[in-house]
Amino acid sequence: MLAKRIIPCLDIKDGRTVKGVNFEQLRDAGDPVELGCRYVAEGADELVFLDITATHEKRKTLAELARKIAKHLNIPFTIGGGIRSVADADVLLNAGADKISVNSAAVRNPELITQLADQFGSQFVVVAVDAKEVNGEWLVHLNGGRVATEHRLLDWIKESENRGAGEILFTSMNNDGTKAGFACEALAAVAEQVSIPVIASGGAGSMEHFRDVFTHGKADAGLAASIFHFKEIEISDLKKYLADQRIPVRL
Repeated sequence: MLAKRIIPCLDIKDGRTVKGVNFEQLRDAGDPVELGCRYVAEGADELVFLDITATHEKRKTLAELARKIAKHLNIPFTIGGGIRSVADADVLLNAGADKISVNSAAVRNPELITQLADQFGSQFVVVAVDAKEVNGEWLVHLNGGRVATEHRLLDWIKESENRGAGEILFTSMNNDGTKAGFACEALAAVAEQVSIPVIASGGAGSMEHFRDVFTHGKADAGLAASIFHFKEIEISDLKKYLADQRIPVRL
């Protein structure tokens, strides 16, 4: 069995790492490159950097940030936010990113996933999906959760895979920032729907939550932000705990 990955996520606003609850009430969490270096030392498997205001404010993700990250870090990282074209992604790849993440732009123009996969390969393309359970149905949302769509979660992630996505990063908006646990039931349904890796996001608050997301949620990777940013859980301690639970991780 492949090792499960632990991935800190750094949400970027105006060049700073921020964290909120249910995508709102943002507070400063530090310099993204400094935090990234700390996570490398702690044993993170990968990092994700998302410019959470890039789509909303019509700004491109800064290639300068990708260059800084690539210069200082030696583990794979994904960067996303405001990527709307192959040209946007190419700039980030050349700046040192290992993968790019697309979200709202892909929903608006699904052909973008196909174009990116054809140009760079599926392993370069992460489709991030923000979804919210509304009246018992999981619906995809855009622009950092600000805009609801009629896309059903499972339909969209299957289409994303068919178009060439290499990974799915699924964030439950209901759970995001609550520290009440991942949306394991929905994650398991997502994992059963696709054959590509699924990264779970939204709701991590304890080591047990990671155990549950890898067992009940069937996720390939667990992503979290505030519990790592504010040192509520050390990644090295988390990995030792998971290993004790007989969950395969890289120690």
